[in-house]
Amino acid sequence: MSEVAVMPRGHAVAEKGKSMVHTDGRNRRAAATRAKIIEAAKAMIEETSEAPTVVGVAKRADVSVRSVFQHFGDVQSLFVTVAGSIGAGIVVAPPPAADRPLDDRIDALIQGLVEVFDKIVPLRVAAGQFADHPALLERSLALRQQLRDNTVEVFATEFTGLNASEREELVDAIGAALSLDAWIVLRRRDGLNAERAAAVWRLTLKALLVHGLDHAPATSHA
Repeated sequence: MSEVAVMPRGHAVAEKGKSMVHTDGRNRRAAATRAKIIEAAKAMIEETSEAPTVVGVAKRADVSVRSVFQHFGDVQSLFVTVAGSIGAGIVVAPPPAADRPLDDRIDALIQGLVEVFDKIVPLRVAAGQFADHPALLERSLALRQQLRDNTVEVFATEFTGLNASEREELVDAIGAALSLDAWIVLRRRDGLNAERAAAVWRLTLKALLVHGLDHAPATSHA
């Protein structure tokens, strides 16, 4: 007769309970290690604007290089996961109501962009060889569309006098002028602080709105 067959039922349940506790403990430790790796990589990206190496992340997280590879497989998977974690923590502020004064709406829209883009810049610069990864491209397109939709909503009153083609051209112009790439140029290449860069964008947005609305054909305002 096997040992299992003669084992008292209560003892068998106890052994099963111990196994479950051990499994839960391993899972918790694995989750904690994974979280430490992600947080270490996020901190390194924010501090250096460079894609962290596995060795660097392991040292920062105080884990082994093997642990990093066990959780993520390769550097690309680690970077994409970290990018997703950073993106999840970024909230785009709702657009200001279209009935507020124009200057107030411009200020609110610019402030929302500044808060979002300043958090994304280190990640975007660090992306490098990973920039074309499908997951990163998808997130980038989704954010761009959300910001575009916000622009249309914020300036709905001003756009009512434009036909569809004129409206699209003006929205495209605003999107290009107030893009993440444009923000990177102001902040990184030109070395402007956030306040001065935001001031540049406010002037740019006002100029685009004035030009787009004043130069629309008279028939579109009929």
